[in-house]
Amino acid sequence: MAQPATTTGSASRAPRIATRRGTELFMLVCSAVIVTFALVIVELSQEQTITRELFYYGVAFLALYGAAHFGVRRWAPYADPLILPLVSLINGLGLVMLHRLDLAPVVGAPFTGKQIVFTTAGVVLFILVLAFVKDHRTLAQYGYTCGFIGLALLALPGLLPSSISEANGAKLWINLGFLSIQPGEFAKILLLVFFASFLVSKRELFTTAGKRFLGVDWPRPRDLAPVLVAWLLSIGIVVLEKDLGTSLLFFGIVLVMIYIATERAVWVFLGLSMFALGCVLAFNLFSHVQARVNTWLDPLAEGSQNDQLRTGLFGMANGGIGGSGLGSGMPNLTSWAVSDFIISAIGEELGLVGLMALLMVYLLLMMRGLRSALAVRDSFGKLFAGGLSFTIALQLFVVAGGVTGLIPMTGLTAPFLAAGGSSMLANYVLVALLLRISDAARRPQAPAKPKQQQAPIAEAHTELVERPR
Repeated sequence: MAQPATTTGSASRAPRIATRRGTELFMLVCSAVIVTFALVIVELSQEQTITRELFYYGVAFLALYGAAHFGVRRWAPYADPLILPLVSLINGLGLVMLHRLDLAPVVGAPFTGKQIVFTTAGVVLFILVLAFVKDHRTLAQYGYTCGFIGLALLALPGLLPSSISEANGAKLWINLGFLSIQPGEFAKILLLVFFASFLVSKRELFTTAGKRFLGVDWPRPRDLAPVLVAWLLSIGIVVLEKDLGTSLLFFGIVLVMIYIATERAVWVFLGLSMFALGCVLAFNLFSHVQARVNTWLDPLAEGSQNDQLRTGLFGMANGGIGGSGLGSGMPNLTSWAVSDFIISAIGEELGLVGLMALLMVYLLLMMRGLRSALAVRDSFGKLFAGGLSFTIALQLFVVAGGVTGLIPMTGLTAPFLAAGGSSMLANYVLVALLLRISDAARRPQAPAKPKQQQAPIAEAHTELVERPR
């Protein structure tokens, strides 16, 4: 006799959860082994010795992410088991590279200790988000509130005095002396919540076709208002904060989420055209934009503004295909190798092969996020997960494109890899929300309550229905 559906579903659920737990834990152990082995190579190259402390660091690393693993399996048991190990591997390699740069004589103040503190705080925040955000759909109820707070955080550094907000020519920080915060990192998550909830509620605004021209259905002029507002805000970021990276990230997220919601490439064309116009205006109005574009066009020209990009390119060229080896290169000759140019430092010591492997790990992380976006059932979750995944992708593209000379340099940093407390904390919140959506996408649907059992058709009574008059 067949078992009821509820019994079968509950019996098959336990093995699947156990498999996910085992997969995630095994991958975390592999990540800890790789990070510890990389740390041993750095110590052998720089200090010519191996101490027992290195293995303690590896155990501590595994214990930290083991706590994150149990948090995921406690509050998001159906979540993708590969996302957390991928994040741990990227973060661990970033810590190894920061430690290697701290051993160099020219870098200056050590960064590894601070980054370990920020990583630990990020994992704690990651667990708290999973524990308190039970359902990602509840965030949609606060969409406009998140949008207002996000815009306020984004604009705040630009409105503050330069003495407490400016660093390296860009006004991105709030420096309180004992604490420095980059509010734009948290603003991007709040704005993603707003964009997703807004596009779900106003989707027909962007899908309505206007006049047809050149075989394309163009949007109606009155429907262009949201894109125009986003464009003006991105230009305002360049004016107030002198930062190209945040402006590009903000406007890029808007365009991609509109495309995900409508599947109409005409919005991307219009957005890119407006962004190109904004770039021309920014180049003609702001000297710092001109300096970055000129450096991009001729990185080998004489001048202190070109030193950073030039030394980074020479370092990667020196690494070649196989790299100079961890701890055997000279990435410390590039200024800000711990943050803006950590990609070039990895390219120098691990070579093209190592750099491509790192980019593949990032690619896997984005793919697993997009897979969750495709699988989740609600429209808000699809847009939100797609936006979260694309945020990581766009940040990586801008950073890697800048250090390789593909595009002009911006102020963004590689997620989980480069030094930076605000970026680390915000990205762990981003991953926690992505895992929350992944859990919802993979969670089996609860079986419907059994209705009153009906008699077979052969035994059912005939029912007469009166024709309506």
